[in-house]
Amino acid sequence: MVGYGVPHESFRVVARELPEIAMGPPFFFYENVAQTPKGVWNKIKSALYEIEPEFIDSKFFCAAQRKRGYIHNLPLENRSPILPLPPLTIFEAVLETREWWPVWDKRQQLNCILTCQESAPVTDRIRSALETSNSNEPSEETKQYIMKQCKTWNMVWTGKNTVSPLEPDEIEFIMGYPCSHTRGHSRSERLKGLGNSFQVHTIAYQLSVLKNLYPRGINVLSLFSGIGGAEVALHRIGIPMKNVVCVEINPVCKKVIQGWWNNTDQKGNLVHVSDVREVTEEKLVSWISLFGGFDLVIGGSPCNNLAGGNRRTRDGLDGEHSSLFYEYVWILKAVRRLMGRKKMHLMWLEKRESEVGTRTNGKNEDLTLRVAVGYEQKLT
Repeated sequence: MVGYGVPHESFRVVARELPEIAMGPPFFFYENVAQTPKGVWNKIKSALYEIEPEFIDSKFFCAAQRKRGYIHNLPLENRSPILPLPPLTIFEAVLETREWWPVWDKRQQLNCILTCQESAPVTDRIRSALETSNSNEPSEETKQYIMKQCKTWNMVWTGKNTVSPLEPDEIEFIMGYPCSHTRGHSRSERLKGLGNSFQVHTIAYQLSVLKNLYPRGINVLSLFSGIGGAEVALHRIGIPMKNVVCVEINPVCKKVIQGWWNNTDQKGNLVHVSDVREVTEEKLVSWISLFGGFDLVIGGSPCNNLAGGNRRTRDGLDGEHSSLFYEYVWILKAVRRLMGRKKMHLMWLEKRESEVGTRTNGKNEDLTLRVAVGYEQKLT
């Protein structure tokens, strides 16, 4: 779970062989849970140019474990983390817990952030069990019960004999989002958005290689955008976003992204699309023409039917939600195909302009316009 290398670890990979068809821009980046039903990552790999997944646990980047797989065609040289480095332990991330933490709770990090939290009766039962203990230290049976609940629901010690679930603001901090990123929405919606989001520091480390490639800004097609983890990561890396097409079905998440975009005074254009299934080739052609192409296609399709916590409909990529992975695949391949055609046409156009310019002393503006118009008509 260290991928091709992570901060604080000596292991590093700086080069790999990619299939020729997957090389170069537009770059792409795909994420999903690491622990899936048998054979799922082989299917994902097969659909994405046979590129080997990079598996990383976010425990190397924050105070919570989060095992994820990534398939991408990004360079590996000169990766760098966001500075200053974030807290890597519970005590560093949630300072006030140290005072109440019992010595028999050996946790240093939290488990994966979930999309929901346990109800109050569980915390009440834990408090009752501790208060009725006949000694300063509870029995082994009581400790095992308490630790199981604390690990399952990521509860921390907030008082004498008292455990509590993390607050949304604390989860935002651990996941690398700005303070109050999701504030203004219901607790359940905030937890859902954060539980389904990118861990910002983890993907920023992988995306950091793009900073030197796009110093003037980047055009992004953000699929399954959630609460804007990709956009926040690019911003924190220091890559200007010229144009971002944000594809997200959840209206609360869309409001969160728009609010962050406004609050950080982004200078680029943000385009909202409500459903990945509304992305058509005609729209892709229009965006590519308008923006000059996409530099990055990024996203993590729903893990509902992949995650181990789902015991009822863990149907893999055939599941109702997780089958949307194939929408990511066709959109990515359509973008690369359309941009490949555009690149060839532009190369031809440049050569043709040079030839005609030599014969007409550079008076070739009309030809340029005619060829450009012809190219757009051919695409549409």
